[in-house]
Amino acid sequence: MNQSQVKELLLRLEGDVEDFMVTFTGKKSNKVDGLYYAERREILIHNTNVQSENEIIYTAIHEFAHHIQFTKSAQPVTARSHSTSFWNIFHKLLFKAEDMNIYKNPFKTHPDFVKLTERIKNDYLRESGEKMKEFGACLIEAMRLCEMHKTSFEDYVDRELGLHRFAAKTMMKSYAYNVNPAIGAENMRSVARIADSDLRKDVENAYLSRMSPDMVKAEFSPRLAETKDMTRLQFLKNEKERLIESLERLNQKLVGLNSQIRSLETEIKSKEERIARAEKEEEEETNE
Repeated sequence: MNQSQVKELLLRLEGDVEDFMVTFTGKKSNKVDGLYYAERREILIHNTNVQSENEIIYTAIHEFAHHIQFTKSAQPVTARSHSTSFWNIFHKLLFKAEDMNIYKNPFKTHPDFVKLTERIKNDYLRESGEKMKEFGACLIEAMRLCEMHKTSFEDYVDRELGLHRFAAKTMMKSYAYNVNPAIGAENMRSVARIADSDLRKDVENAYLSRMSPDMVKAEFSPRLAETKDMTRLQFLKNEKERLIESLERLNQKLVGLNSQIRSLETEIKSKEERIARAEKEEEEETNE
């Protein structure tokens, strides 16, 4: 496989890009297998580092992702930025390359990887998710017990269990929302934090499909932001109603205070007038 063939394969993955070069350096590097030079729009591949064409394609796709991000991003990025956006682009390219038989995923073709992956998913990812849901159910039971005995659930979680109350609430939500444990405890935490039920289900299904966490984040962040904006709007509306109610109560209290003040002022004035009359009468009697 030569440089031109690599470029042709990359353009099959994404053809609508600025022109770029692919260069085999013929060098060996102990640090990286490839580099992308944004100024020259050039992908360098240290081809003596790798031992197969599949490894060359993997390295080329990685650097090609940098090229796409650098030339298409609306915001300034560095040529070697490994952001969520980069990983989203890179992973999408890899999945597409697999589907087009341009790249062979060793994790799905090598028997040792296939066996280990199955064990990790079943014995650790799913089990950690199931344990998290069970933990959430126990915490809900603890909350009900605290309510029954008129004690603070937050205090129980914070001091007795040594668990942060926010983490506890997330686990409780994972149980209450019935989040699928197959996605693993860490991804369950992300799903459980989503209030919108439809969006929560979409994110969960994305994790259950072939989408990586960075792909999920890039895909659903706009919708999450929109949901947060809506939540913020509702919060502001609720706050406005609360303040209006508070002002009404304060106005009523102000009316009552003014009434008491006028009553006391009238009483004091009447008392002062009586005292003044009594002093005048006493003075007149003295003069007589």
